[in-house]
Amino acid sequence: MIKTVSWFAYFWLYQIALLGSLLKMKLLELKGRNELVRNYTNKVAKAWAKSLVDFTGSEVIVKGKERLPDEPVLFVANHQGSFDIPLLLGYINKPIAFIAKWELRYMPFISSWMKNMECIFIKRNDFRQTLRAFKDAGRVFEAGQSLVIFPEGTRSCSNKLGDFKRGSLKIALRENIPVVPITIKGSYKLREANGGLIKGDRVELIIGETIYVDKLSKEEKDDLTLIVREKIKDNL
Repeated sequence: MIKTVSWFAYFWLYQIALLGSLLKMKLLELKGRNELVRNYTNKVAKAWAKSLVDFTGSEVIVKGKERLPDEPVLFVANHQGSFDIPLLLGYINKPIAFIAKWELRYMPFISSWMKNMECIFIKRNDFRQTLRAFKDAGRVFEAGQSLVIFPEGTRSCSNKLGDFKRGSLKIALRENIPVVPITIKGSYKLREANGGLIKGDRVELIIGETIYVDKLSKEEKDDLTLIVREKIKDNL
């Protein structure tokens, strides 16, 4: 309980401490220096995310760093717990954007950082808006950001892998973007396994081999969602 209270206190104190960084970001925006804004945003967001995980006292092991290509990619990961986003943001050495629920677009402080990271905001109960948002994903890659998706659609809160939503990887095929599977092991132990209380534990992020969609056959493209799921499952 003490660690959980301390963590949430740290979380909000960190938001207050970021006010100076937020002001600097806004000044860069006013000067129209978009690339500097994005680089600065990525740097601050990565440090913030990593600190949130580190504060739990967890040990994070990243395997397969050498497999990361230089260009923007579509990261496809299983979704075990609420720490998955800070884990990926803080420990994967690439500028990353996420698909986020619409309400976060209006969350004080955090929304400004997310917008400059090129995050995609969706209304889960509005299929047309979600479809339009996904079709606009090309801007994320054009900005040099990689995009993370969780095809299970919700957290498993366990070490079990759920079904992937079919068609969730259409972004990669439409934009001709490489796909990088990531297996997350143990993140649910940081909170979900403890009834919502935060506890440090060992977490592994396993980066799989890059899949270049332009080299796939038609049959492989049709089965891409299943292929990626099997690669993630093999590392669980």
